[in-house]
Amino acid sequence: MYKNLKILAVITTLMMVFVQIGGALVTKTGSADGCGQSWPLCHGQLIPSSWPIETIIELAHRGVSGLAIILVGVLGFLALKLIPHKKETRFLVVLSIGFILIQALIGAGAVVWGQNDFILAAHFGISLISFASVFLLMLLVFEVDQKFEAQSLVIAPYLRYHTIFLTIYIYLVVYSGALVRHTNSSLACLGWPHCGQGQLWASNFYQWVQMSHRVLAGIIVVWILIILIHVLRNYSQYRILKYGWIIAFVLVLLQALTGMLSVLTLVNIFVALLHALFITLLFGLLCYFILLLYRTK
Repeated sequence: MYKNLKILAVITTLMMVFVQIGGALVTKTGSADGCGQSWPLCHGQLIPSSWPIETIIELAHRGVSGLAIILVGVLGFLALKLIPHKKETRFLVVLSIGFILIQALIGAGAVVWGQNDFILAAHFGISLISFASVFLLMLLVFEVDQKFEAQSLVIAPYLRYHTIFLTIYIYLVVYSGALVRHTNSSLACLGWPHCGQGQLWASNFYQWVQMSHRVLAGIIVVWILIILIHVLRNYSQYRILKYGWIIAFVLVLLQALTGMLSVLTLVNIFVALLHALFITLLFGLLCYFILLLYRTK
């Protein structure tokens, strides 16, 4: 039974990744109206009569999201049954189920009633928390903390505070990135790192959204580099911290690279999806660091 729980945890986590990427695909391809204002039906039909690419993408995303809700519910039930002794289990189960339901309701509401860009931008952030909670639940199932002897870690306040505030800051930057997508500001500035078109900075709302996101994202790269140097100097004896922050730095570099390429390739869809994937993985890793902080001295 415990082996089946591990398999289910992996499948559910992968499904949550597909939900993240699918949501980004819907936004990038303008497929949010692929089924009109009908939900859960499509153009008022159980099986639509026509199948343009926007309808296919929207229906696929709805199907994946629906399956993810079922898997998260089953995973939560089995986790409470099989690993109730782990102190974070109940909290993560409630968090994962609660946020995936909120995510689904916002998505359905956006289809039926429509939402402004600022509310839609929060949708990706909510799904990010949903993914992170499922990801942490999977790590609990696999007892990753015990394999890396998390209880023996001693982490000073400097690293603790930087980890917590960086995670909060990244969540806000993710919102600004989602705002870039939902306000159609992705190509407001065609140059990089400056705005291009003969100007260094922004001159209208869309360019302000784009350039502000670039500056906020650039701070993340510098911030994680500073933390990585600190960890290598002071925590090199702890494999989970040393390799974990190296992975975090690699992910943030890939995130920055795909952000730059999104502009230079005029928002190539594959680059854009990788951009969403890397920030999802980075946020999940940082949430795991916070779990370690909770468990350590």
